Amino acid sequence: MRETRTLDYFLLILLALIWASAFFNIKIATYSYGPLTIAFLRIFFGAIPVILLCYIKKIKIEAFSKDWHWFAAIGIINLVIPFFLIAYGVQKVQSNLAAILMASTPLSASLIAHFFTRNEKINLLKTLGVLIGFSGIVFLFSDDILINENNFISAILILIGSTFYVIGGLLTLKISNKKNENVTASILIWGSIVLMPVALFFEQPWHLNPRLDSTLSLIYLGIFSTGIAWLLRFYILKHNGLVFQAQVAYLIPIFGVILGYLILNEEITSKVIISLIAVIIGIYIVKKGSKIKLV
Repeated sequence: MRETRTLDYFLLILLALIWASAFFNIKIATYSYGPLTIAFLRIFFGAIPVILLCYIKKIKIEAFSKDWHWFAAIGIINLVIPFFLIAYGVQKVQSNLAAILMASTPLSASLIAHFFTRNEKINLLKTLGVLIGFSGIVFLFSDDILINENNFISAILILIGSTFYVIGGLLTLKISNKKNENVTASILIWGSIVLMPVALFFEQPWHLNPRLDSTLSLIYLGIFSTGIAWLLRFYILKHNGLVFQAQVAYLIPIFGVILGYLILNEEITSKVIISLIAVIIGIYIVKKGSKIKLV
């Protein structure tokens, strides 16, 4: 691992911006497209740069190898389900709320990892972080201006989507000996295969007359927020390590709230700010707790 340079911090911020920009682009995409079509095209366009990189680096893509069932399962759990749930939920809630709700991923990961891994057990500090972080999420649901009886279920679905990201991450441990680029390309391929017939059957996108901004947002979601973002993540992991890359979790909800305000003029209430601060503090404490090794 090399010494962290200014370029590394720039790339980390860029990654956070690309991932955070996904939320307002999903919102714009929902103006014309259904959630299944959004999820499918996001995965399809996202696969293009990853497959291209594998071709350039001569990395074998094992989507249809003897481990195909793992790639298919991870593709469904880590891509298909959360992408659909998030797109469905964002139809009725502000994109900045989705950014904060999705920031709960490191918190739920701590709880789930305690039961399904050997070396990621919960401790007092992690418990404190999870409680603070989720208290921020619960407090956010008390904001009647932004979350009400009309979109409460939508907000819950986004939270459920974030949990599937965690479960999918745990499943990747089953194939942790394979190259990241290969795994990502393979799960994107399977995600596309699974979603294509479902989206075509239920939403019949050929009948749409989509707005230009929705189409551009959808293409951006696939190529940049999915494909390019994953490649950038690989680069940061390789040169700076997991701890440095994990700092992106603090930046995504902040940028998500700012971008929602600047691009879509979304309202930022006092409860949104308090919830955001609580979630970031919770993530920070959880990560501090992760450095403590139980004897």
